[in-house]
Amino acid sequence: MAKRQVEVFTAGCPVCEPTVQMVKDLACPDCEVTVHDLRETGVEKAREYGIKTVPAVVVDGAICACCDNTGLVPDQLRAAGIGQRLSS
Repeated sequence: MAKRQVEVFTAGCPVCEPTVQMVKDLACPDCEVTVHDLRETGVEKAREYGIKTVPAVVVDGAICACCDNTGLVPDQLRAAGIGQRLSS
């Protein structure tokens, strides 16, 4: 019987751990959960999926909407004021 493939991409840090635990808690017997600690494995796979930030969750080859993040974008940083002098 086929299983739903769930992949969690992490940096192996305390910020990512709650996401890993939540996925494991929510998983049912029809879910095959794989955790990729990007310090060790899964870097190429993360690139293939276009993952720019972690934690990220992929289900059956699609990044979950909650994790579909483009990562840092220079224009957004500039819009937040980075690189601009404070007015006196």
